[in-house]
Amino acid sequence: MSKLPKANKELGQHFLRDQKVISTISSDFANECDVIVEVGPGPAVLTQHLAKHNKEFYVLEKDERFYDLLCEYIKPENIFMGDALEFDWADFISKNKLENKKIWLVSNLPYNVGTVLFTQFLSVDSIKFMTLMFQKEVGDKTYLRHEKNQMNGLLALSLNYFNSKQLIKVPPGCFSPPPKVDSVVVTYTRKEQPDVATNNFNDLNTFTRNLFSFKRKQISSVLKKAYPKDLVNESLEETKIEPNRRAETLKFEEVLNLFKSMTNSNK
Repeated sequence: MSKLPKANKELGQHFLRDQKVISTISSDFANECDVIVEVGPGPAVLTQHLAKHNKEFYVLEKDERFYDLLCEYIKPENIFMGDALEFDWADFISKNKLENKKIWLVSNLPYNVGTVLFTQFLSVDSIKFMTLMFQKEVGDKTYLRHEKNQMNGLLALSLNYFNSKQLIKVPPGCFSPPPKVDSVVVTYTRKEQPDVATNNFNDLNTFTRNLFSFKRKQISSVLKKAYPKDLVNESLEETKIEPNRRAETLKFEEVLNLFKSMTNSNK
């Protein structure tokens, strides 16, 4: 593509133009997947490369300007125009008979809704692989790094359902227009047997939101804002987690144990 269109600031658009990054993303799970779904393809920067894999291919785009361009690479019936936040994944998978196919999700996530979309993707069992670009500050919260006190709600959810790692760093100059912050691409492979099944996703999501709502405050006082005092005390004692610890210091296994203890005790 010789010239990228004007970005829509309201949609948080920044169009990727660096060929090394484009190649790295568009080849990540090309050999493992059965189906490719790209969310927010925009002016088909990644789309034209993903289409070359000759896989079943769908795109979801909100910006009507790009429909005709996307038709050059995707069958019109495989182009869904609408807001990804309102997309019905269960209906999409059922209607297209994708239940037993391995979906690879690719997206340059808009900075303003990246966290919400990522959480949504985690809950869709048929999405087996993901290659996602985030604002670096957000993306770094979704995979384990060699840092102290890095646990957070997004990371706990991510670690339960996916194995993940950084794929490539993306500085502002790789985009048009350049954002004011660095970006990062993270690669994810779904675990066959997560500790908490996806049918309990909402419970785990609610728990981690509560637990990490004030991640630098004492766990006991934070949890007691959302759960009965006796339940919190019993679960902390059962899991041998000191009440005065901060949530960000927890290991993933401790988060899981605490969730299971409080969930089982609450029934």
